[in-house]
Amino acid sequence: MAKVSVNKHQPVYQMPSNPAAVRTKKYALGTKKYISLAMRHFLKSQLKWGLIPLALILINAIVSLTGLYPNIWIYVTILVGVVLYLLFWVIQFTGITQLEQYKPMFEKFMYEIDNRQILMKMNQKEGGVMKWEQIKEAYKDKEAYVLVISRGQFIYLPYNIFNSEHDMKVFDRILKQKELIKA
Repeated sequence: MAKVSVNKHQPVYQMPSNPAAVRTKKYALGTKKYISLAMRHFLKSQLKWGLIPLALILINAIVSLTGLYPNIWIYVTILVGVVLYLLFWVIQFTGITQLEQYKPMFEKFMYEIDNRQILMKMNQKEGGVMKWEQIKEAYKDKEAYVLVISRGQFIYLPYNIFNSEHDMKVFDRILKQKELIKA
């Protein structure tokens, strides 16, 4: 980091930046948007486990139709189990929005993105660096780019925070070079 002295008694550190980097406007992720994105990503990643309740319902339907063991409570139990499981995760993601260690996810950041890193700046002097290796996957939504870091952690970049169409194309090219989205 380059040391920029504003006052000789108080050193201030400035984040290094690339003049060719894609710069965005300031943006803060809303908590409701975060919860819906986190649940959508969670459901996509857990889709294969949805086959278990379906298989149980199918097996119970076959057993009930044959008259071997008619039981309606299995349907209720499966439905309640699925609803409680989904409710558990909604509560988890809602709780994340209240925890102190996750507060930086919901602050306003200005992004500078290049091939090496993603600079997340709160202002010209404060911010953080995220390396591309930390991004597990990325996808384009109908209104934004979503960079997934882990379950429940991601960077949401709406199209309207980019300064131009050219910046979006450059960012798209970077994501393709990093093999995070398909060409």
